[in-house]
Amino acid sequence: MPLNRPALTLGPGPRGVQDARRWVVDTCQAIGRDDLIDCAELGVSELVTNALLHARPPITVRVRGTAQYPRVEVRDGSVEPPRMPDPIGEDDDLLLTFGRGLNIVARCSDAWGADIDEEGKVVWFVPAATISDEDGAEGHFTGLDSGEVAPIDDPVTVRLLGVPTIAYQGFVHHFAELRREVRLLVLSTRSVYPVAEDLAQTFDDLQRDIRATAHHRLVADAYAAGHDTVDLEIVVPRRAGRSLARFLELLDLADDFCRQQRLLSLARSPEQRAFQEWYLGEAVRQIDGGEPQPFDGPVPAHAESRPSSAS
Repeated sequence: MPLNRPALTLGPGPRGVQDARRWVVDTCQAIGRDDLIDCAELGVSELVTNALLHARPPITVRVRGTAQYPRVEVRDGSVEPPRMPDPIGEDDDLLLTFGRGLNIVARCSDAWGADIDEEGKVVWFVPAATISDEDGAEGHFTGLDSGEVAPIDDPVTVRLLGVPTIAYQGFVHHFAELRREVRLLVLSTRSVYPVAEDLAQTFDDLQRDIRATAHHRLVADAYAAGHDTVDLEIVVPRRAGRSLARFLELLDLADDFCRQQRLLSLARSPEQRAFQEWYLGEAVRQIDGGEPQPFDGPVPAHAESRPSSAS
């Protein structure tokens, strides 16, 4: 049974470390994994201490994965990658050196790493049954800036007409959540979720081919100004059609896995599915030479009130 419990938001100072330790211990006991308590408690102490000292709020902790492969995640608002400190000396007492960082996390985990995006980072680990006497597991890092952006090869301009601002922002959120989840699943429990590896590769292909950060801001500004729809133009390489078509197939498969509780994210609603199929399918169709067709499907309800428009 997958674990998808709400995250615990931590306050500043030592109380945050204590709350995180107690919460993770309680979770291990609730899922019948008392054998992981020592490593889970020690590892989360280190991650939360480092986040409180070196990162920015909000800082949250959660346990995801499955009872067989639980994964502890600490999220903060800093985009700076975590760094390994100096090696621990032979005379250091491992259990008394809280705050010494990721070398302790590595020693008390079967796998660990970090996933960084524009909003912050998640540092995660899969607790081991015993603390290693060696260096421990090697860290895996994803989402880091890869440097200069290469020019688009064989570009195609895709016009997206009548994009609902609410639906678009929901799609961006769903895309980011699912991307992060499958990347972490691939790194921590690759053999348990084989569909995640295919999805993760397709996410990477789309991130490379579709550079949509400017469009996210444009849609957010249009929504804040009171506009229900907006027209967009995106420039993509012609090869992106294959990745987009494959992504549509994988989203349906991911929905099936979510309903079977084999992936942690929620399956899409009919309204979300209709918009995403139009948005991605419209790009595929125009890459193949089709004319733009505006969105005319259902728009998902939005619970939050619209921000006041700028004067």
